[in-house]
Amino acid sequence: MTSLLVALPSENPDAALPPALARALAGRAIESIACSDLVRRVAASAPDEVLLWLPLPAPEALYEALRAWSGAPPCALGLVSAPLDAGAHERLVALGVHAWAPMDGLDAPSLDALLARARARRQREAALRTELEASRTRLDERKWIDRAKGLLMAARGIDEDEAFGLLRGAAMHANLRLGEVSRSVLEAAQWADAINRAGQLRMLSQRLVRLAAQGLAGIDARRARVLHTESAERVQHNLDHLATLALGQPGIAALARSRSAWQELKAALAVRPMALAAIDARAEALLATAEALTEALEASGGRRALRIVNICGRQRMRAQRLAKDALLASMLPAPDSQQRLAATMDEFEAALTELEATPLRSPEIRAALAVARDEWLRLMGGVRGLDSADGRTSLVRSSDALVDTFERLTASYEHSLQVIMS
Repeated sequence: MTSLLVALPSENPDAALPPALARALAGRAIESIACSDLVRRVAASAPDEVLLWLPLPAPEALYEALRAWSGAPPCALGLVSAPLDAGAHERLVALGVHAWAPMDGLDAPSLDALLARARARRQREAALRTELEASRTRLDERKWIDRAKGLLMAARGIDEDEAFGLLRGAAMHANLRLGEVSRSVLEAAQWADAINRAGQLRMLSQRLVRLAAQGLAGIDARRARVLHTESAERVQHNLDHLATLALGQPGIAALARSRSAWQELKAALAVRPMALAAIDARAEALLATAEALTEALEASGGRRALRIVNICGRQRMRAQRLAKDALLASMLPAPDSQQRLAATMDEFEAALTELEATPLRSPEIRAALAVARDEWLRLMGGVRGLDSADGRTSLVRSSDALVDTFERLTASYEHSLQVIMS
């Protein structure tokens, strides 16, 4: 049997119905409720229809109840009332009332007709909403597809047809909608970029200490000043960019710690005369927070292929850390720096070997890895030649060259199909 709720304007649900309405409802299974309880009772009993009895003026409790449904009641909604002015009628229709009938002359057939109109209009509105939602979904998917195609075209240097073919093939392989695959592609690219930027903070923390040591030792001092300014600006830019992304709670917390560590390092770098030991301690703190941030982003990204971006990006930090520790060991009684040298060398060699063995390689990546191997050998020669000014200059130049090589390699992994389509 069709269920029917009758909402009464009085807060007393036992209030008597008008005689005409009572006669029209005779023999029906109904339940009377107060307007203020309308939303809760509809949700609890899920009726097929709700009939509103509305004397003038309409109680505010009714309007408040209807507003909760945002113009889309969960069931057919009919109204019986005294004559309404145009303003009241428009307001009630906007709040979701589907059909109206006057109280005068109301009988059972006219009530049936009222409820039938309410059901028909609700069905039509539901169909229109479904159609509108489908249109919005198609438009939204088209936007994701266009953006994903643009990303693939820029990252891989391919044309629009090739980019679309990649997306369509991935969608067929994964048995997903093209829009879902396109959105996943863009999300993967965003996570890869975030991991790359967070990883750069690790390298920059070590570079800034190395540049401070260079300046104090008079090694390529003019170039060191330029690189110092560029590196500090890059740290701030990356932090600001990462703050605009939806990183998730672990990423947000790790980013806040990195920001705090950067402020402390920046303050230490501004002290004159420079205290290398204090600067190095602050840089180590930034390195630790940046490492935690990168790991949090990799975990949040949820894509195994992102790990290679992190591994490659960490090599940039190790190249700078090695040069920094070698300089500090030659300038200061810094046993920690001397001890870290051997560990950093071992870590760099192990990671380079892993990158050389990974199947995630293109001709471009293989060529860059070969260059990285040569640069790594030159850097090792620089570490052994610190007794001369030329040897120190060679060390810092080789370190920067190795960082540049791994910057390109990290970008290549970031833009590889395996990462983008992961």
